[in-house]
Amino acid sequence: MPTPDDISRLIARVALADRPAFDSLYAHTSAKLFGVVLRLLNDRAEAEDALQEVFVKVWQRADRYTVSGASPMSWLIAIARNHAIDRLRARRGPAAPIDVAAEIADPAPSPEAATVAASERGRIENCLGRLDTYRAWAVRAAYLEGHSYRQIADRLDVPLNTVRTWLRRSLLKLRQCLEE
Repeated sequence: MPTPDDISRLIARVALADRPAFDSLYAHTSAKLFGVVLRLLNDRAEAEDALQEVFVKVWQRADRYTVSGASPMSWLIAIARNHAIDRLRARRGPAAPIDVAAEIADPAPSPEAATVAASERGRIENCLGRLDTYRAWAVRAAYLEGHSYRQIADRLDVPLNTVRTWLRRSLLKLRQCLEE
């Protein structure tokens, strides 16, 4: 996945009608945007059509994107989300209440949730820092990166049961640390 700076550069090049940049932007962001649109529309065929229309809007409006503190993916997601909401409103007809948009959950975490998550992440990193280097690596490999116990044992050149014991004891230490 490209960095936010890479995506910003691609959007800037799209604003200059750079087709290869547009192709690259589509390749790197379409899956995420499709997920946003599909979640809102609940219809795969309609979501596919909507995604194409979203990228037409991106092509037409790329010159309106301004680099700021916000993520360029947020800008793209806002376009996709707003387009999907417009489709929902059109689907329901003119008699639909204006509160329809309020019923649709925002896919981005709230500022409060982001702050809490950052705080929790910091606490977990602090507790992982208290573990032995190999054990902390094993916990990250198993529970954050999805490696199997066998892969960890092979990488560290230790018996499989040793890895199991390390992970069990490390999780107990992490729980104790987080409860402090």
